[in-house]
Amino acid sequence: MLRFLVRRALGAAVILFLLSIVTFLIFFGMPRDPALLICGKSCTPANLENIRHVLGLDQSIPEQYWLFLQNLVLGSNDFLQGPCPAPCFGYSFHTGEAVWDTLIDRLPTTVSLTIGGAVCFLIFGLGTGLLAAWRRGTLIDKAATATAMVVSSMQIYFLGPLALAILVYQMQLFDKPAYNEFTKDPVAWFGGLVIPWVILSTIFAAQYTRMARSAMIEQLQEDHVRTARAKGMSRRYVFFRYAWRGSLIPIVTIFGIDMGSLLGGAIITEYTFGLPGLGRLAVDAVSFSDLPLLLGVMLFSAAMILLFNIIVDAAYAFIDPRVRLS
Repeated sequence: MLRFLVRRALGAAVILFLLSIVTFLIFFGMPRDPALLICGKSCTPANLENIRHVLGLDQSIPEQYWLFLQNLVLGSNDFLQGPCPAPCFGYSFHTGEAVWDTLIDRLPTTVSLTIGGAVCFLIFGLGTGLLAAWRRGTLIDKAATATAMVVSSMQIYFLGPLALAILVYQMQLFDKPAYNEFTKDPVAWFGGLVIPWVILSTIFAAQYTRMARSAMIEQLQEDHVRTARAKGMSRRYVFFRYAWRGSLIPIVTIFGIDMGSLLGGAIITEYTFGLPGLGRLAVDAVSFSDLPLLLGVMLFSAAMILLFNIIVDAAYAFIDPRVRLS
């Protein structure tokens, strides 16, 4: 297990390194000059040159990238905005704030949205999928499958504004989506995120319903499950003791990818409901051609996805005894 984790961690570090290079190259291929955006309408050539020098944009791309790596690992005291301890992504071109501090400040919003949404779509998605598999061929199964297919074809940017218009502004059943700190006001925290949770979980629950149903039906046809039934074990016992455990492999795989992606920033959900999380921060970074902020969000999001992929791979051995990590 330890060798496996070390090998995967080294592989993840290589991927993050390559991703940072690609992000750097894409940024410098953009037509907009960040120094010109910061300088404003009344910009003079002298001011523009001074801004480029302060931001380090007057250096070559390899020099800028090497400086970025040094600051990321060792930190730096050379920034005009103040010391930048490791991991140092630098300071935002647009706001002048430390990128790492900005990421940490936005993270609770994304974590709250992700965890709440995950709990909802796991409960409803897996529950409906298991019920459909248990009652395969009945009206319940057909209704659950049809509903999942219809809902999975919808998008958050359609359901989100629709839910806001009906449930928040017209019927006034829920508060307007907003993030409040859980430690200060748990009730306001829950009320401000309930609509995003419901919409996010609706889209994902449909996917997990279909996946859980198909995985359970496939497992029920396996030889070891048929053998257990032939030995006289009850249908309920075989369903939950043997078939359910075997069906978890594809579900855990997709769940790990979804959790990594959501923790890296649920861009559409956060932008639709105006939540100040990592997803919205990524949009702002692209809009303002903010390289330090863009690199910070990209690398943090990729790290979350890679981390959960490693966790999922390690979990296989605990879920299925036939899986061996080497």
